[in-house]
Amino acid sequence: MALVTKVLLSVARRGLSTQMVLLPFKSQRLFSDEPSSSSNHLLKKLLQVPRSSIKTTLNSHDRFALKNSEFSWDALVAGLPSLSSEKAQLVLEWKLEKMLKENERDYDQYLNLMSLCAKIRNVSLVMHVFTSMEVHGIKPTTSVFNSLIHACLSSNDLITAFSLFEIMESSEGYKPNAETYETFIIGFSSLGNAVAMKSWYSAKKAAGYCATLQTYESLISGCIKSRDFDGADKFYEEIMLTGIMPSESILENMLEGFCRRRRFGQVKEFLKSFLEVGQEISVKMAEKIVGLYSKHGKVDEMEELLSTVVESGQVAAVLSQVNSGIIRMYAALNRLDDVEYSVGRMSKQGLSFRCTDDVERVICCYFREEAYDRLDLFLEHIKGSHKLTKSTYDLLVAGFRRAGLSQRLDSVIKDMELASVL
Repeated sequence: MALVTKVLLSVARRGLSTQMVLLPFKSQRLFSDEPSSSSNHLLKKLLQVPRSSIKTTLNSHDRFALKNSEFSWDALVAGLPSLSSEKAQLVLEWKLEKMLKENERDYDQYLNLMSLCAKIRNVSLVMHVFTSMEVHGIKPTTSVFNSLIHACLSSNDLITAFSLFEIMESSEGYKPNAETYETFIIGFSSLGNAVAMKSWYSAKKAAGYCATLQTYESLISGCIKSRDFDGADKFYEEIMLTGIMPSESILENMLEGFCRRRRFGQVKEFLKSFLEVGQEISVKMAEKIVGLYSKHGKVDEMEELLSTVVESGQVAAVLSQVNSGIIRMYAALNRLDDVEYSVGRMSKQGLSFRCTDDVERVICCYFREEAYDRLDLFLEHIKGSHKLTKSTYDLLVAGFRRAGLSQRLDSVIKDMELASVL
């Protein structure tokens, strides 16, 4: 293992070509971010004290809380603001010191710590964890090296990541496994480097490992991120041939690819295909489709989408997304009759306006059409389901003042006083 440390220290001196880093020589761990009350309490303390008091604060904190199964180190580190990266490092250094003092031998504890180092993009700290394991006689494993590689890729330290892979290939006890190749695929996918990502996928297959759902998620995401839409289509066809059910992430990325290429027909067919096999439309999918149709004025397609959403029994959030998109489109086109019909339809579905911006777009439509009586009816209609904000009241004041409607203007100002928004 001392040889490993020497090799890593020499990487910066000798360097590796970009091409070697991007292509394999031969050819993740996830944690909950849900904060617990215990981690929240400690986090507040750590945010208040200076850096010099971080470790002292940790030492003096209720020891029971630190050992509580509800305590989440991941949530604690993730909760530290980006400007407190030094504090995050001190927290993890303290954790490592505590583990070594207690002669911790559980590999999972060290792997967890390495993953947290990766989350704060601190390669030097993850290497410190690694060398500390060596000093305490804890032998490396393939999983440990995979965690090191993950940390390097998270920090865009490609040369060190590839050096680690070379070490693994020349070793006897910690050869690359399927997760090693997966780590490179995920890393380059996150970086939007489709060429390197595909190369590592080819290397994984050449090593005799099959693609998993996670593999395809990374491949398709990486292709979309790098605008390699043909590559995404190819991998989607491949996953369908394998019989693996595409995940929500894959469907969202494929839909994004169609939307970015303005493939209206493919969007419709794609939507139909996954609804037929029992998949649901996510809020992100609805946002992408609504955004596409809105941008290009596809009113009929938007109405058809609403019918599809209603008939397939999608969740209220998706239904609300599509209804709002339709109302915004009609308001922009000054189709007031259609706006009012759509608002009424949305209300019958048990839904109300999701945001102030949608309400204000409708109000602007009434002002442009000088339909003031109808505007009064609209405001009365939404009174019980939507609380007007100051910006909305300001819009009404400006509109009525411009139209010379003093009585309505006075009424709005009184409403503002009652609502305490003046």
